[in-house]
Amino acid sequence: MASAATIPPSFNYVNNLYHYHLFSAAIKPHSLRIIRVTQCHVHKLSKGKAHHVKIKNLNGSSRAMVQNSIYILEPSIVRGIVLDIEGATSPISFVTDVLFPYARNNVRKHLTWTYDSEETKDDIKLLCEQVEDDLKRGVSGAVPIPPDDAGKEEVIDSLVANVEAMIKADRKITSLKQLQGHIWRTRFQNKELQGVVYDDVPEALRRWHANGIKVYIYSSGSREAQRLIFGNTTYGDLRKYLCGFFDTTVGNKREARSYFEIAQSVGVDEPSQILFITDVVQEAIAAKSAGLQVLISVRPGNAPLPENHGFETVNSFAEILN
Repeated sequence: MASAATIPPSFNYVNNLYHYHLFSAAIKPHSLRIIRVTQCHVHKLSKGKAHHVKIKNLNGSSRAMVQNSIYILEPSIVRGIVLDIEGATSPISFVTDVLFPYARNNVRKHLTWTYDSEETKDDIKLLCEQVEDDLKRGVSGAVPIPPDDAGKEEVIDSLVANVEAMIKADRKITSLKQLQGHIWRTRFQNKELQGVVYDDVPEALRRWHANGIKVYIYSSGSREAQRLIFGNTTYGDLRKYLCGFFDTTVGNKREARSYFEIAQSVGVDEPSQILFITDVVQEAIAAKSAGLQVLISVRPGNAPLPENHGFETVNSFAEILN
């Protein structure tokens, strides 16, 4: 590698080529949506080393991802970003080791204390409908819920058994997610729970918001749970940077029609004006089928990605500039 005093002339050529692509994106917006340059171009040059720069359309042909890359968002093309939570904005362990166990350990207490409230009555009604469907389909762990006149304790016993089975199976269903959100709410409000996000997330949200890119959350967790997580993080209330929340009421995250619905809701002209970031390949496939641009989040603790998955990856939101 050349030292800072002997940066090769070829670097100026590559640097000019990089700016040419940015200019091309502005005058021919449909020819380039998101371009990528290696991060060393930005960060390592100051350390006295010149590096080769690669530029690529995000939707171009699939190939191995260059490590430490930066994605440049062209605002005239990318008007919205939709973020997953688990494995994207937050560690999976926060959900599996903190939130889920808390809900599982407190479901009986919550149902007992709030049994006669209208909110919990609605939660129970939704759970009963789900369990009835599960029993018809022979879902493992589903047990019949007795009628109301059977007595409060008996009803709660059956509800707890079903909820515990749903949590164990990590089911992405509205009835479970809604109840979990209600269980977590009091603890978040009392500061007994705090939302955990990766260190790069708050600054990225602030930067995108400042540059007019609307950011949304799409998670299997209920919208209330999402607001609780981002409203009570260790970095404070991050909801001021978010424009909306989507959950399973908009559709299954592994179905393309869910992303069509989101595109219709956020007011873009084309689905391709939305960038979706997830850690799940099946979700990425569904979003891409709906026309969205996609990046797969690679974070510590995420499940390994299959070989030749065909998507670009990102290790930190700091790699996504605008």
